[in-house]
Amino acid sequence: MITTTPMPTAPKTLADLGINTTLLREILLKTIIRRNLENVIDIAESLRVSVPIAQELLEITRDQNMIETLGASRYEDPKLMRYKLTDAGRQTALDALAQSEYFGAVPVPLEVYKKQVLAQSIRDAAVSRDVLEESMSHLIIDDHMFQQLGPAVNSPRSVLFYGPPGNGKSSIADGIRNAYTDNIYVPEFIEYGGNVISLYDPLIHHKIEEDEQDPTALRLGGHGHDKRYILCKRPTVITGGELTMDMLDLNFNPVSRTYQAPLQLKSSGGVFIVDDLGRQSTPPQTLINRWIVPMESGFDILTLQSGQKFTVPFDTKVMFSTNFAPNKIFDGAALRRVHYKIFVGNPSREEFIKIFILTVGRYPIEFKEEVLSHLLVECYPKVDNEYAAYHPTFLIEQMISSCRYEGIEPQMSVGLVEKAWQHLFIKESENRL
Repeated sequence: MITTTPMPTAPKTLADLGINTTLLREILLKTIIRRNLENVIDIAESLRVSVPIAQELLEITRDQNMIETLGASRYEDPKLMRYKLTDAGRQTALDALAQSEYFGAVPVPLEVYKKQVLAQSIRDAAVSRDVLEESMSHLIIDDHMFQQLGPAVNSPRSVLFYGPPGNGKSSIADGIRNAYTDNIYVPEFIEYGGNVISLYDPLIHHKIEEDEQDPTALRLGGHGHDKRYILCKRPTVITGGELTMDMLDLNFNPVSRTYQAPLQLKSSGGVFIVDDLGRQSTPPQTLINRWIVPMESGFDILTLQSGQKFTVPFDTKVMFSTNFAPNKIFDGAALRRVHYKIFVGNPSREEFIKIFILTVGRYPIEFKEEVLSHLLVECYPKVDNEYAAYHPTFLIEQMISSCRYEGIEPQMSVGLVEKAWQHLFIKESENRL
């Protein structure tokens, strides 16, 4: 069952937004000029606030001789006035745009966002065994592994998956993220000290379409949650060898003069997976050192262009996956702070058989027992019966590719699997070239 955490309360007045009035006025003027807006409903929609709040801001700005009314629109309710910028308002908007191109949604103050993070914390997201088994149903995992995974998933602490390549470490981490089925609220932008930070990322945050209500009544009455937030699935950030240290810092845009949130802040309330740890240009020890304090304290420290430092929530489930021995890439202090260390080894013969049969079912190809028997009796003894979870997918896809080349229907045969087997391992003699 999909549940949703407590919704952020919709502001009722301009003061409830928690944003400096001067900043609000500049955002309003820039939004009007950039989007060519005239009526309060469109302005409220662009600012992600209720109509009464937009109206309140318009009245303040009109009193400052920045906006003037044009009367009722012929196409709208006569009660709804049309607005335009005065010469003074236009100049103020242009001056503000010269300082920052940011306009649109009113940001959420950082201190307000912190309260929402606490209300929807990943630390409080419980995952039952049934749900975990369902999310891992595409994998063959024994009871011993589940006995380790269950507590690890339900703990706020970090997890390290290690072991030889190709045995499902990344797939297990992916299954864990799918076990979190509830939704959270993510602000489009947050604000700290007059600085705007972009947080919502459509590549990371999967938007949930909310039940349709009467949109006019909703916009006019300001009911529901704070529209500066977007309802999303718990986010997941997945990085691999491309992860660098600057991705974990604020990224300043000199044109808009706004900041892009770092990856760990975008993953708030969700999961951060560092895949292929040890393949990055940055040493694993350096990466873990960057996160030791945040993982234990629950907050991170970011730095503005000015050099000013401030704290943000660190509310993410960090999972590492590596093919290297943990004590080769981490020192003792770092290993002590990674609370769950789960070895994912090569499958046994019985597990390999289950994986092979399960994998065949995902492809348009008929299972042939003689092909599996040939692998077990003739092929694997040549490599000391060293099975790996990725082998079935590799072999099946190779057979299907051969069939396409020959112009025949996808099928399994001893001859085809023998050809596929030749590409699975490098001969020792070839290794010395």
